[in-house]
Amino acid sequence: MSVEEKMAKVIVALENKLLNIRAGRANPAMLNGIMVPYYGAPTPIQSLANITVPEARQLMIKPFDRGVLKDMERAINEANIGITPTNNGEIIILTVPELTEERRRDYVKQAKSIGEEAKVALRNIRQDENNDIKKAEYPEDEEKKLLDEVQEAVNKYNKIVEEKIKEKEEELMRV
Repeated sequence: MSVEEKMAKVIVALENKLLNIRAGRANPAMLNGIMVPYYGAPTPIQSLANITVPEARQLMIKPFDRGVLKDMERAINEANIGITPTNNGEIIILTVPELTEERRRDYVKQAKSIGEEAKVALRNIRQDENNDIKKAEYPEDEEKKLLDEVQEAVNKYNKIVEEKIKEKEEELMRV
């Protein structure tokens, strides 16, 4: 696997983690990772229901099988996403509360720490790659060229991380 591919995976992981930080708007990605026991097997909630966004701050979950409604409600409560589900016997409605200024700032800090984790992962990839290049015993000028290419890739992906974090910060602070 090339350095670029490894670094691209770091960016994908960063984007997925940032999706889980809610910005006061309903997003079906908020439910990622919630598993519902279905016939004895933990099943992702997305596989058991249609999830729609009827309003900016509301998620509607309509299960394909109404018998799993109580289990879904329990799983959402246990997932601790900060939203209490409302069950009307046919669908579950999640109303996302408006974010306070303090809560927004907490989410921005969380996003920045996720960004920092991504940068650390990029630096680790650079370190591994540099060690591999030095072990391979290339001629001095070629080794320097390869090390510079790795550093350029790190710089490029660090910029991408910073842009993603900046976008998320702007989204979070927008009222």
